[in-house]
Amino acid sequence: MLLGTQAGDELWAAHGLSAVDAGTSQVVGRTAADERVAVEQDGSRIRLIIGGRPASGWSGDPILVHSTDGSPIVVGARSYRGVITLRPGAERPRFLNDLALDDYLLGVVPQELGSRAPRDSAAAQAQAVAARSYAYIHLSPTNAYDLTDGTLDQVYGGIGAENSMATAAVRATRGLVLEYDGKVVDAPYHSTCGGTTAAASEVWKSGDEPYLKPVSDQIPGTDRFYCDISPRFAWTAEFAGPSLNALLERYLASYAQVPGGVAGAAQTVQVTSRTPSGRVGTLLIQTDRGRYELHGNDIRYVLRNAGGGLLNSTYFSVTTEQAADGLLDRLTVTGRGFGHGIGMCQWGAIGRARAGQDFRTILATYYPGTTVGWAPRR
Repeated sequence: MLLGTQAGDELWAAHGLSAVDAGTSQVVGRTAADERVAVEQDGSRIRLIIGGRPASGWSGDPILVHSTDGSPIVVGARSYRGVITLRPGAERPRFLNDLALDDYLLGVVPQELGSRAPRDSAAAQAQAVAARSYAYIHLSPTNAYDLTDGTLDQVYGGIGAENSMATAAVRATRGLVLEYDGKVVDAPYHSTCGGTTAAASEVWKSGDEPYLKPVSDQIPGTDRFYCDISPRFAWTAEFAGPSLNALLERYLASYAQVPGGVAGAAQTVQVTSRTPSGRVGTLLIQTDRGRYELHGNDIRYVLRNAGGGLLNSTYFSVTTEQAADGLLDRLTVTGRGFGHGIGMCQWGAIGRARAGQDFRTILATYYPGTTVGWAPRR
C-alpha cells in the first residue's frame, strides 16, 4: 500500500540508499552509510541532491528510494519500513511510504489505541482487524496514494510508534478483516462512546449501514459501562459569551447559512432534537442577527476549545446564563464520550478485554452482523 506522508526535507538510511527513476527503471543515485539525500522541485519535476550536488537529472516520474539492506529509511524525524516514493507536490516534493499492509498496521494500532498492558491484548487485536479492514477498502491502483498518515484516515507514526503489544496484535490477526454479507467493510471506530454507540446517520451526513447500529456499552447487571474507565467518559466544556461569539464568527458560516458572513452575538443555545442514541441531532443558536441550526457532527466543528480542538462529542446537554443586556454570558456543555461515536468504542473494547472478552466477541458486539474472515487477495 502507498501512504501519503507530510512533505519532508531529506532522507537517509544507516547503511545507505539506492534511488530508481520509476519511468526509466534506471538507478539515479546511491548514498553511503548515513549520507543525506535532499530533494528539489522545479514545477512538476524533481531531482536528488547528494553531497550538495545534483545526483540525478530532472524527472517528472516518481523516484523510488530503497535502503541498501532493507533497514529503515529516515525522513525528517521519523523512520519508515518499506520504500519511500518521491513525487512532485503542489509546492514541495511529496514523500510517500510504500509498504506492506501489516507493516503499516504496526505503526497504526499503537497510535490509535495507545500503549496498552497485556490484559488489553484482545482490544489491540480488535483494533488491528478494524484498522486492517479500513485500510483494505481504501486500497486504490489509480490514486497517487491510498491513505494519509493523519486523522483524515488513520494515524500512522512509522517505526517510532511501534510497541510490542501492537505488534503482537497485528501478527496474531494477520490477514483477518471484518466482513458483512461476504464483503470487507469500512470499520469506523472512536475513543469513547459514553454509554452507547451511534448509527452513522446520527452524526454524519450519510446513510446507515446494517452493521453500524447503536450498541449499548452498559455492563450487564450494573449501572456502569465498559468505557467508563476512559478519562473522557464524562466532561464539561464552558464558553464565556465573548469566546463563544468569536467561535461563531470564525466557524459558523462553514456549517450554516450566515447572511453577510456576520453571525452576531449569541443570545440563546438550545438542543432542539436528539438522535436515537441520545446524541444532539440539532442545536439551535439564536444571536442578535439571526437563528442558526447546526446538525450532527458539525456542532463539534463550531464549539471548539481554546486550542482549536473539536468539541469532545455530540452526546451532551447545555445550560446557559444570560447577561443583563439579553446576550449570552456563559454556555456550559456537559457531555459524555470522545469522538464521533460510530462503530467500535476503543475504551469500551479495553473494558471488554479486561472483562475476558476475546477480539471476535468485541468486534461482533460493536459491528453487529459482521464476521471475521480472510482478506481477499489483491
